[in-house]
Amino acid sequence: MLVDKTHSVNDSLIPPNDKKADNFSETISPVRKDDRKSPLKVYALEFAYQFAVMAVLLVFFSFNMDQTEVFHFQDLFAPYKLAFFANYLVAAMIINYVLLPVLYYKKRMFLFLLAVSLLITMVVLMDEYVLEKIYFPDTRGTYFPGLSFTIVETLPIIIIMVAFKIAWDFNRKQREVEELKSLMKESEIQFLKSQINPHFLFNNLNSIYAYAIDYSPKTPSIILDLSTVLRYMLYDCREDQVALTKEVDHLKKYTALFELQLNKRGRINFREEIPNDRFFIPPLILIVFVENAFKHSTGSQAGNIEIDIAIHVTEDGTLTFNCCNNYSPHYQSTDTARGIGLQNVIKRLDLLFQKTYHLVIKNDGNLYTVNLMIPLKKM
Repeated sequence: MLVDKTHSVNDSLIPPNDKKADNFSETISPVRKDDRKSPLKVYALEFAYQFAVMAVLLVFFSFNMDQTEVFHFQDLFAPYKLAFFANYLVAAMIINYVLLPVLYYKKRMFLFLLAVSLLITMVVLMDEYVLEKIYFPDTRGTYFPGLSFTIVETLPIIIIMVAFKIAWDFNRKQREVEELKSLMKESEIQFLKSQINPHFLFNNLNSIYAYAIDYSPKTPSIILDLSTVLRYMLYDCREDQVALTKEVDHLKKYTALFELQLNKRGRINFREEIPNDRFFIPPLILIVFVENAFKHSTGSQAGNIEIDIAIHVTEDGTLTFNCCNNYSPHYQSTDTARGIGLQNVIKRLDLLFQKTYHLVIKNDGNLYTVNLMIPLKKM
């Protein structure tokens, strides 16, 4: 299932404590505007690119189609030349902006070839039985030279237009891949800085020490969980895609370690519903929201902490992630890492899922809620 991407970052979604000079809205917006071109600018650049290609092709097409020995500049835009060129142009645009994204890029090759064949047939019929009879009723419009001859005349212009479009899409995709690689490195570094630090380790080691003093049977499992979490953050998350079960298991262990620090200050509910283990997910997508909830709740309250985390996956591979936490609206935070982390994860969602994800972040007084829906890859 694919859903529209509808996320916004504004004052209605940001907790009151973040509306400061070092707040989330101040840290995220400038970076997003500078690092990534706006959709309008991207479309304008592509339009200029396509217009330049069409202008050059029109000149060559006009020279090639001219039947006279002496060529005049005004003949460049003769009505019959524009009409034939427009016929090819419409076909090329349908291929470029309908058939390529809907069929070709989604590996539906049989349907793509079938659709292109039908489209080319329509172009040939338009050429021979409409345009030829309108502009050359006494010469070329009186006979049909044959399908192969007409296709040889028709295909070059269309193929060149489509080739330039594919080249544009390829270059754009390459830029996105490079940006994603850079962002992944930045995200990993930021995550490791915020998690694998003395504060994180000392808190967990203190909890383990307290359990060890009491000879608690839980001590070995706590040590194992800490080891697993550290191993995952250092090594396993370097892949582009990880098994969803592994990512969720990491979240559960991370949550369990954090719950040790709560003691009796509150509760954490973690629910999961995953039909099978065939799904994959980009690493470190969900944990940013979980980490944000922990910092937000524990940093603003001494007790009555409530954090709810729910993960649900449908049979067709749509993941729904919900994270809800309470907080004190009077808490004043100076930690900008949360804003940077959310900024990075939204960038990654843009690059990885484009228009196929749905993210809503809400702030209702003392309740902070994140709802994310993404399509997963199957094994």
